[in-house]
Formats: sequence, C-alpha cells, structure tokens
Amino acid sequence: MQLVLAEDLVPVREKYIEVIEHTVDMNVHARWIYGQHPTDALIQTYIDRQEMYLFMDGQTVAGMTAITMCQGEDYRTVIWGKDLKDDEVAALHILAITPEYQGQGVSKKMIEAIISLGMEKGKKALRLDTLASNIPAQHMYEKLGFEYRGKQHLFAENTGWTDFLYYELPLENINHYSGGKRTKVK
Repeated sequence: MQLVLAEDLVPVREKYIEVIEHTVDMNVHARWIYGQHPTDALIQTYIDRQEMYLFMDGQTVAGMTAITMCQGEDYRTVIWGKDLKDDEVAALHILAITPEYQGQGVSKKMIEAIISLGMEKGKKALRLDTLASNIPAQHMYEKLGFEYRGKQHLFAENTGWTDFLYYELPLENINHYSGGKRTKVK
C-alpha cells in the first residue's frame, strides 16, 4: 500500500467517482454519493493526516482506503470484544476497489495489508463499520476473521436512517496473519 500525497486529491476523487458510477449495486451495498459521502473535505482530511492509502497493481490503482490509527468518538458506544483506548485501535474507512479489479480478491489483499500495518503500529484491534445492506462485505470480513460486535441505527446524508454493523479483529499477541488465520505469539 502506498500513502497518498498531499497533492493527489483530484486523482483520488476521480477514482472514488469511478467506483461509485461503475460498481454494480452501489446503491444497495454502500450507497455512496460523491459530495455527500465521501466528500473532498473528508478525503483531504485523511490525506492531510497521512491516513489515505492506495493499493497498487504496478502503476494502476486497484483500490483505496483510509486507515486511522485511532478510533473515532462514534465507535465508543459499541460494545467491543475488549475495552481499548481510542489510540490502541486502527479503524478502516471508505474502502473501495476500482471497477476493473472488483471480484479478483483485491479486497482481501488490501485487508491483509491493513492488518499488517495495524500490527506494525502496535494496535490491539482493527475495527470498521459497514451498512447492514452490504452483505458481500460482511461475508468477506467474517471470512477474514473479523467478529461482529453489534449495530447502530444512524443517520448519514447519503443513506438517511439505516443500520450500521460493527466488526472487530483483535490484533494482540498475533505475529502473523494470513487470510483469516492468525498465529498467536507463544
């Protein structure tokens, strides 16, 4: 994965718009509407904080995501598997796979790279949320070892009132991760 540079807002924006316009069932699974979610301001904030990443296939962008090395306030009300401080958690946001790479296992490879990054940074868990309507993402996260931790009925400009599901992958005592199989440190 490669960190997005400060001057790269426009190409990243264009990739998100491409994903939104050319992803089958976007209106069901993620319900993204560029300008509502994600927005230029949101992406620029992630870029400025050095939290925006591209997943590359040679010189081609295969996917992008934001990874915060601290969970936000909105995650504090979820009943997680372990009570952790905000800065002990990495959180995954706005994961997107470009249309030409969808269905080729890129999401799994990206998640594995994100898990490795979280482990390198000494995080104790990786957390994320997804819409309840995003069944394919839920299956992928569960297959990769994430544990369902609950749901909240929330309002977002692009979705209206809807259910968000929360997932967590404990990272403590893991020295190797591969496709849902975690090897614990002895």
